[in-house]
Amino acid sequence: MDVKKIFEVYKEYEKKEIKLLGRVRSHRQGKVVSFIVLNDGTTLKDLQIVYKADVKGFDKIQSARVSSIIEVTGMVVLTPDKLQPFEVQATELVLLDQSIEDYPLQKKEHSPEFLREISHLRARTKTFQSIFRLRSAAAFAIHEFFQKNNYVYLTSPIITENDAEGAGESFIVTTRADNNYEEDFFGKKANLSVSGQLHAESFAQAFQSTYTFGPTFRAENSNTSRHAAEFWMIEPEIAFIDLTGNIKVIEDMLKYVINYIFENNMDELNFCDENLENGLIKKLENIKNSNFVKNTYSEAIEVLSQAVKNGHKFEENDIKFGMDLGSEHEKYICEVVNKCPTFLINYPKEIKAFYMKQNDDGKTVAAVDLLVPGIGELVGGSQREDNYDLLMKRCKEMNINTEELKWYLDLRKFGYFKSAGFGLGFERLVMYITGASNIRDVLPFPRTPKNLLF
Repeated sequence: MDVKKIFEVYKEYEKKEIKLLGRVRSHRQGKVVSFIVLNDGTTLKDLQIVYKADVKGFDKIQSARVSSIIEVTGMVVLTPDKLQPFEVQATELVLLDQSIEDYPLQKKEHSPEFLREISHLRARTKTFQSIFRLRSAAAFAIHEFFQKNNYVYLTSPIITENDAEGAGESFIVTTRADNNYEEDFFGKKANLSVSGQLHAESFAQAFQSTYTFGPTFRAENSNTSRHAAEFWMIEPEIAFIDLTGNIKVIEDMLKYVINYIFENNMDELNFCDENLENGLIKKLENIKNSNFVKNTYSEAIEVLSQAVKNGHKFEENDIKFGMDLGSEHEKYICEVVNKCPTFLINYPKEIKAFYMKQNDDGKTVAAVDLLVPGIGELVGGSQREDNYDLLMKRCKEMNINTEELKWYLDLRKFGYFKSAGFGLGFERLVMYITGASNIRDVLPFPRTPKNLLF
């Protein structure tokens, strides 16, 4: 029996014998009674084991250190007057594996920086058990949302010949040291994928609704708390819808995931609220209960300009049409002005990707960013350009190699009415759900500049 199951049915096992395996979180020995706090990883909750000198295996169990593995046989005893509703009074204890004396995770406070250096062990702490169980639940909820709505899951390629965004921040995949790509494995230059979107567009034209959920890579030398070189992206693509339909999918998906977390992971949410971000649960309740607001980029510029005139100080105070909004501007819009999640639409085409649908004004594209309180941009998406000539012209304006993207561009020749989609950085979502302040703490084994541990 595992610890999670015991907590679910402990009343049925009162004064009955159970047997379980687990890891020692703490071991406190007394003159008459001793206590072991046990966890087996199946739940955030710990189980208290009580034993006396007459327990079978007493001589060896006395030496059990933190992180040792033990087998427990004992009786379930209800303790309604104590913090834990029950405990296990051991009749036999077996020390299966002894941990070393200088095990790094002793019962004391450890800094996030220290724990990142032992990522192979940090998941044993309550903080990271909470974070990674919430990450797992969120991933399941995302798949469930799309599968229930008849989306086809696409495992887009990890090795590609283009960088999708045209930003040139991709990792090169090569077997050679001389950069002679014609003689390389693929006979051409190859990169690790920065996005599965372009491939998803081709699948959307076949299945109508598709989505990718996989690793992506950016060779961006950024050391902020929000950037990593390897991360996961959710990228749905839906044929025959416009920007308005795309916005509805974003809102529905986000609310579905948060509702799932509330229904299945309250222990972890409560722990994160108490230890990582006070008010986390209230923040998430606001997301799932809010009616999201929609503003245009131009409206946002007007609001920000007025805020500066009224004396508000941004780090970037030169507010003008065409600027790429910073996190401080995004947070101001959704936290101060609207006080709820906000969709910003119709961005200047110069600051957005080549594949976005150009609006009739000739200046903007049908792009959307979802801004949420506490983090700013969480989701970015757009309606895709369906006009072949306009798309080719935009590629040439941005010096994008059209030969490498011929297959993608040619989709417009083979029946392409319209399409829209978005990208959600999974780690950004996990940070938001858990209250973790650094992306390195929501990745099991983070890859960042000058860091390739494990």
